Amino acid sequence: MIDVNVNLSHWPTRRLPFDELTQLVQKLKEAGVTQAWAGSFDGLLHKDVAAVNSRLAEACASTGDGLLLPFGSVNPTLPDWQDDLRRCVEVHKMPGIRLHPNYHGYTLDDSRFIELLDLASKAALVVQIAVKMEDERTQHPLLRVEAVDTTPLAAQLAARPQLRVVLLNALRTLRADAISQLAAAGQVYFEISMQEGVGGITTLLEHAPLDRVLFGSHFPFFYLESALLKLRESELARFQIDAISRESAARLLNLAE
Repeated sequence: MIDVNVNLSHWPTRRLPFDELTQLVQKLKEAGVTQAWAGSFDGLLHKDVAAVNSRLAEACASTGDGLLLPFGSVNPTLPDWQDDLRRCVEVHKMPGIRLHPNYHGYTLDDSRFIELLDLASKAALVVQIAVKMEDERTQHPLLRVEAVDTTPLAAQLAARPQLRVVLLNALRTLRADAISQLAAAGQVYFEISMQEGVGGITTLLEHAPLDRVLFGSHFPFFYLESALLKLRESELARFQIDAISRESAARLLNLAE
């Protein structure tokens, strides 16, 4: 199983179960996860992004078994962000990056974001965009962050057919018509951690192609078991489970390499 939505380090406002690396790795392995695409909670608020990404790369490498694949943070509102992107590619050999536009204060039609997409596409990086990180009802009162408005993204995808984008934590926010529009515009993928409702994945597949739906847990912010149950409670055929839990993510990563 490939989990495309895991974070290392500590959530800014509280401690989470399994947020220590050893415990996190053990839990992933016990659940049958053989590869996890890992960002860092530090990427939300830390200004020294280079140090965030160095720690992330070191932590992922420390397992020694390839379980954790680092997806570095890039904040295009900071000076020299292009160098942070370069280091992700050249120094850390990361397969992709993870963006938090709402925490970093830019929109998806910002010229800096557009430049970032162009550079990432040229480097064949997978670009993950976290639409939200936390339900608005549980946010700290001094850290209120709205979900990312994905409306401008369709145009960016259509203009960049080689670009591969994974939307994280998006399915509690995106409506069915928006999912269909984005899926038709370009190579955009959706992970399931925030898909809600009985038979939620079955419903999602009415609007997104099977090969664009990926397994993601948002672990350790969410319980890992929650994402696993989403696979089990939907009426899915074996080939659909295999595609969502492993095959589509593996193909996406190979295309980006």
